[in-house]
Amino acid sequence: MERDVPPEVLRQREVKWLDMLSHWDKWMIKRFNKVRLRCQKGIPPALRGRAWLYLSGGKVKREQNQGKFQELDSQPGDPKWLDVIEKDLHRQFPFHEMFVSRGGHGQQDLFRVLKAYTLYKPDEGYCQAQAPIAAVLLMHMPAEDAFWGLVQICEKYLPGYYSPGLEAIQLDGEILFALLRRVSPVAFRHLEKHKIDPILYMTEWFMCAFSRTLPWASVLRVWDMFLCDGVKIIFRVGLVLLKCTLGTREKLKNCQGLYETMELLRAIDPRYMQEGFLVREVRAEDTEVPPQCKITRDNFITSGGR
Repeated sequence: MERDVPPEVLRQREVKWLDMLSHWDKWMIKRFNKVRLRCQKGIPPALRGRAWLYLSGGKVKREQNQGKFQELDSQPGDPKWLDVIEKDLHRQFPFHEMFVSRGGHGQQDLFRVLKAYTLYKPDEGYCQAQAPIAAVLLMHMPAEDAFWGLVQICEKYLPGYYSPGLEAIQLDGEILFALLRRVSPVAFRHLEKHKIDPILYMTEWFMCAFSRTLPWASVLRVWDMFLCDGVKIIFRVGLVLLKCTLGTREKLKNCQGLYETMELLRAIDPRYMQEGFLVREVRAEDTEVPPQCKITRDNFITSGGR
């Protein structure tokens, strides 16, 4: 865990990250594998916000749109969305010092970021799953940077997830299920037998990038890898949790139907969500999934899905 990293190791990592951030384009073009390895080891807490902004492309987006956030921030917004956003503010990490007080700075900034997004993408508007995403970003960076981080996650990392209809999340559920067939046939057969649709268990996982599911230390480590490598990290985390929870006949003995299975997936054994275990399994997952199973959305559709 981060707090267990010796101070001298943390300082060494900070020096390496400062060098990378100072020569970012060169590192991303010539030594991306090294950047990925350092993300897998965990970004130093003091530099996480800056690193996330660089990794996501939010920094470039902000520079290309100078003054845009201020312009959106100064507009009143659509009352239809403002009411919904207002109701959601106190539900985001209510025990975190930033968001604990109603009307406090954290909630105000969260409102500003989410309102700005509805003006930036009026055809999408607001989706409840965007609030925890924006809140995690705000814990690490100022409102303007968090806004551009949210834009990147919605447009580049999880495109279509927050649009009305949820078609993109349904398709990714089908892809997750197809991958599960290779990674854990036992879990796959169980879910298929009881006709448990992926949308029932993976929607919050994927749409919130596990920010409402995992312990906080694990959320940070997963996001370090997710913002470096993209949505495949979210798939790998989902596969690890499904395999560990439903992957053996022993584990399924007391799991006779849909209700029991959903209860099990809502209360995953903390061992499987612990930072060290999860990161190790997610990194190993790359070698466990056969190359032919690296399905993109496009070739998944053309191959007829399952």
